Amino acid sequence: SITHSATSALPLPRLCQVLSSARFLHQWGSVCGLNKAAAGRAYHCFKDRRATKAYLALVRGWVEEETMTIDFSIGENTTEGRTHMMCIQGTDGCENPKACQTQLTVLEYGSYDGDPVTKVLLQPLTGRTHQLRVHCEAVGHPIVGDYTYSLGADSAPYRMMLHAHLLHLPLEPLPLQAAAPDPFTTPTDPRWRPHHRLRTVEGAVESLLEHRALEERTEQEEKKKQREERRKRWRGREESEDQRRMCQQWLSEWTDV
Repeated sequence: SITHSATSALPLPRLCQVLSSARFLHQWGSVCGLNKAAAGRAYHCFKDRRATKAYLALVRGWVEEETMTIDFSIGENTTEGRTHMMCIQGTDGCENPKACQTQLTVLEYGSYDGDPVTKVLLQPLTGRTHQLRVHCEAVGHPIVGDYTYSLGADSAPYRMMLHAHLLHLPLEPLPLQAAAPDPFTTPTDPRWRPHHRLRTVEGAVESLLEHRALEERTEQEEKKKQREERRKRWRGREESEDQRRMCQQWLSEWTDV
C-alpha cells in the first residue's frame, strides 16, 4: 500500500497512484513540488542527506550476517569494455573513488529457480552510481539478474531483482512517505520460494524509520546546544577599554554630521 503523510508540503497524488499499481520499480524518479517552497524543502532533504530510501532485492547465496554496513569506496571503471560500470577502490582501472555506505538487512532466506537466494532490505547511506549493485557484488552476494555486473553470466532471470520500495522525506508539519508494493512474493513471482523468514518488510522498514527519527532528534538537539553555547560565549564577552572608546568616538562623529 501507499502511505502519503504530507498535506500541503508536497502533495503527490499522481506518484501514489502510479506506485500503488507498480509491480517493479527499479529506482525513484524525480520528486516535484507544486510550488517553490515545497520544492525547496524537498531539495534540502536530499542535499542534507535527511531523505530515507530503501530498496528490496534478491541476492545470490545466503547472507550469513543478519545486518551489515557495507563500506567500500566506489569509483569509475576505466577498463576497456567496462567504462559504463563502477568498481570498488583497489580494483584495476578504478578512478576517482568516493566513500559510500550501504546498510543491508536480511529479511528471508529462500530460493529462486531452485538456487539459494536471500531477500534483503538495502538502505543507501550515500548516493553513488550503481552503489547497491556494486556493494552487493563486493560482499559476494550479487543481485539476482544483474546482467551487467555478472558480465553477462546471470542472464536467466527476466529482470534484475532490485526494487525501489520506500521514500521518506522528514518534512514539516508532516513527513512525506511513499512505498511501492513488495514484488518478491510467491503469488507475484512463483520462481521465488521463501524458506525461512527472519523479519517482515514492514517490521524492517519501521525499525529503519525509528532509527532515522532518533538520529534526526539527536542532530537537532546537538545543533540547538551549539547555538546556545555560541550565544553564551557572545554574551560573556566583555567590552575592552579601546572598544568602548572607539564606540564613543563613532557616536560623537555620527551626531555631529
